[in-house]
Amino acid sequence: MNILMLTNVYTPLVGGVTRSIQTFSQGLRERGHRVLIVAPLAKGQPDPDDEVDVIRYPAIPEFYLHKYSLPLPIPGFLMTQLADFHPDVIHSHHPFLLGQSAQRGAALWNVPLVYTHHTLYEKYIGEETEYQKRLATVVSELISAYLMVCDGVIAPSHSMAERLAGQVHCPLEVIPTGVSLEKYGSGDGAAVRRRHGIPPGAFVVGHLGRLSPEKNCPFLAEAVFTFLQRHPQARFLLVGDGESREVFEEAAERFGCSDRLHLTGLLEGQDVADAYRAMNVFAFASHSETQGMVLAEAMAAGLPVVGVDASGVRDIVKDGQNGRLLPCDNAETFAAALSGIAECDQQGRKRLIDQALETAAGFATERSVDQVEQLYETVVAARTGGEDGVLDRSLTFLEYEWNAWGAMARALGQAVFATP
Repeated sequence: MNILMLTNVYTPLVGGVTRSIQTFSQGLRERGHRVLIVAPLAKGQPDPDDEVDVIRYPAIPEFYLHKYSLPLPIPGFLMTQLADFHPDVIHSHHPFLLGQSAQRGAALWNVPLVYTHHTLYEKYIGEETEYQKRLATVVSELISAYLMVCDGVIAPSHSMAERLAGQVHCPLEVIPTGVSLEKYGSGDGAAVRRRHGIPPGAFVVGHLGRLSPEKNCPFLAEAVFTFLQRHPQARFLLVGDGESREVFEEAAERFGCSDRLHLTGLLEGQDVADAYRAMNVFAFASHSETQGMVLAEAMAAGLPVVGVDASGVRDIVKDGQNGRLLPCDNAETFAAALSGIAECDQQGRKRLIDQALETAAGFATERSVDQVEQLYETVVAARTGGEDGVLDRSLTFLEYEWNAWGAMARALGQAVFATP
């Protein structure tokens, strides 16, 4: 098959969406499919010679939060670039911007549209002000309209599938981004400890991810440093970067633990696997996950997880089996859960590790690629055979445009006239 993927976020940005696209595109290419990725121009993007089948769409780099690009509406750009590609299926990774280009392309070429709902957009918007609430209403309405025109929808977790179920009228599949069990199970943790001056026998709490407000960083910092304050030999290995980095630095200073906070910055590839293997437990506090991919990666490295009950997290962390799943944000409770794992005897720790590895096996890359491939085959087969004429394709496209503008009008109406 020829598979066209469109995304608003890709390299050099590191995150769940980028990793998902890389994982699935590589797995599908290994099976003989051609995968072409359309992503915005971005500052610091790889050299074109180093990107396999990637088209960079005209965009304003660093438009939002100094890192996200804004794709520009250039009429005909994609049609010109894709003149010789002839996709069998289009896979959109966002409902907006290039996601709309994906929808338009599916209408023009009369091919099925598959969409992965990676992000809880409402969580990122917030609901503290009336403006945020109305904006969240617009976004929710537009997402609902987008889901209505898809031929297949992917939810990265059962929690997310439950949220989408009432809005989807096509095949809805739970397909998490797969993880490489071999890669994450064979990292060199000792090398990471040596590099950061962490004693071989020290108990290490670890975290990996984007350090940004939606990840609940202030709570995580307070909980972990409360634990460190009570365990003088323990360390905190923090992998990642972002605007909330200083939250951890300030908390470490406040708790008197600055010398036991080890910041690695952004890591990629094998360095990530090595970092996981340097940890003894993985701490996670985000409420905005659709899957919590890093949790599956951590468990593939044999790490029990301490997390807070939330969408995407509860699908992976089973309380008392492969870690602790806590009911709410309570720093004392979180610190006590970390202590419980740190103080486990050898038999108890082995049980946690074994359960973590067993959980991770359910997220193997091969299994996830199988599921995506099967979904593509299903939606392609559901399309009627034969070539549509120019008139039919034009009518399909006009219907798309009418529905898209109608969805925008309804969304704005809901936001403007909703009762405060």
